[in-house]
Amino acid sequence: MDLELSEEQQALQKMARDFAQREVAPRAAELDAEGTWPTDLVKQLGELGLMGIAVDEKYGGAGFDNVGYSLAMEEISAGCASLGVIMSVNNSLASDPVKKFGTEAQKQEFLAPMARGEKLGCFGLTEPMSGSDAGTMITVAERDGDHYVLNGSKNFITNGPHADLIVVFAMTEKDVGHRGITCFILPTNTPGFTAGKPDEKLGIHAAHSCTVFFENCRVPAANLIGEEGKGFKVAMATLDGGRIGIASQALGIAQAAYAKSVAYSKERTAFGEPIANKQAIAFMLADMATELDAARLLVHRAAYLKDKGDVRHTKESAMAKLYASEMAHRVTHKAIQIHGGIGYTRECDVERHYRDARITEIYEGTSEIMRIVISSSVLKD
Repeated sequence: MDLELSEEQQALQKMARDFAQREVAPRAAELDAEGTWPTDLVKQLGELGLMGIAVDEKYGGAGFDNVGYSLAMEEISAGCASLGVIMSVNNSLASDPVKKFGTEAQKQEFLAPMARGEKLGCFGLTEPMSGSDAGTMITVAERDGDHYVLNGSKNFITNGPHADLIVVFAMTEKDVGHRGITCFILPTNTPGFTAGKPDEKLGIHAAHSCTVFFENCRVPAANLIGEEGKGFKVAMATLDGGRIGIASQALGIAQAAYAKSVAYSKERTAFGEPIANKQAIAFMLADMATELDAARLLVHRAAYLKDKGDVRHTKESAMAKLYASEMAHRVTHKAIQIHGGIGYTRECDVERHYRDARITEIYEGTSEIMRIVISSSVLKD
């Protein structure tokens, strides 16, 4: 693995950083406070090629690698974590399964408009009573001629209130656990599909999620992704990549909190000198910088392995997601401590970063599930 970024990767990183700092970061606090969906910024992501970064150009994507995707995700998330996860879901969870398992017709019909930013995708796996244990889902799809009839619900669906397409998982054979799961792609204008009201959450307020409902939704059999009964494989492969996106989001949140802490510690004085001169503060900054670099290396390794294509990266993606998300929690905690009382108020961005970081330890696999994935791999070696 070459630790030096290519010229193309550096150019992508700079473009994403410039856009994030110029257009996104100045509006992040307002978007958070009002819970406003960033329609214009999502559109601009599409125009910049950031909604299908690792999708081949022939399908409307930017044609970059997954290391480049991670770099861009970090920069956008440093500007606004809400915009980062909107981008991550479209790239990792909605586009990736169609890219990897879809037919040529599906790629032309569904992948290309998502990669170009013309349509927005979401991912439906979690249910009210089926989270980490996907084999207990109760959403069903029954074959009816050249269609499947879908009934059930999914919850915590990021992008759900605004999505044009959903990659959704349902049981096509009951009582066989994950072996009965099948994956479909469904336009959200299908009769019987309903998106509930946006969830009220601790953080990432501008990235709307909701519960979605399927009532006798007729899905063409041609929209089946992969094979019937093989949907669990599609889900797990998709989440391997999705975890790289969320780890990159965590990196961006932590990097923003760290940068603000360094700047503040140089400006704020106490006892006649900048607080950066106090060892208690300087050591916190040292720990934050070290953890950020360690997490970034883990994330880029996982992205590199995904780019190789012929190497499983399940363990490495889980390690990256586990460490980066928990690192973001620790770094944003320290950022508030460094800022003192002002850091606890909504006048200060680090309060928002702290709230936004918390979800990265939960979605696309909790920290506990990441440890199960990692330990299972370690014990097989």
